[in-house]
Amino acid sequence: MNFVFPAPPTASVPVLDSEQRFPVHRIYCVGRNYADHAREMGAEVNRSQPTFFLKPADVVVTDGGDVPYPSATNDLHHEVEMVVALHSGGRDIPVESALHHVYGYGVGLDLTRRDLQAVAKAKSLPWDVAKGFDASAPVSALRAVGAGAHPQHATLSLLVNDEPRQNSDISEMIFNVAEIIHELSKLFELTAGDLIFTGTPAGVAALARGDVFEATLGGVASLRGRIV
Repeated sequence: MNFVFPAPPTASVPVLDSEQRFPVHRIYCVGRNYADHAREMGAEVNRSQPTFFLKPADVVVTDGGDVPYPSATNDLHHEVEMVVALHSGGRDIPVESALHHVYGYGVGLDLTRRDLQAVAKAKSLPWDVAKGFDASAPVSALRAVGAGAHPQHATLSLLVNDEPRQNSDISEMIFNVAEIIHELSKLFELTAGDLIFTGTPAGVAALARGDVFEATLGGVASLRGRIV
């Protein structure tokens, strides 16, 4: 194919114990998926319909790379989340078969320009500039799913400068992984390469330049990085 300029490289995420990388198609995110976080943000828990938003694929930060403090904010917040990677997809995927589409799991941060999000909420505007900025999705290497190895219970935690910030168990999610895939597939045609950030528990707080973060998902994945 003859492009008018060289096509940009495909965003990708490393795979544990492999030389292969996982190419990223889209990044879907779930908002308000832990009741304690919804309460700390002054939001109601809605069990009837999850809240979704997207980040561009090329905002991933991988391989322990430094994360630049973004422009246009004085209130950058961390949100630690389990990340689900899909190797197949479709539309209207039944809950019962949803996990068949999962390639593996990781852990990541949904970084948020909280001050810009607050302005958007107050004016009933979209969250795009608060959520989808450059380098807003640091993510670990992915652990491919073994036979029946979909985690049902795993500690999701975040340390900043070795101090605990967030800690919960993924069993506390309002919508579990199969339900998230099912609900997303009603709205989008899911495909191989999609990443899903599944929501954050309570404890979100500010990050500053020089902060070192360490996110873990049980014995599944870990991520360490620095804000610069």
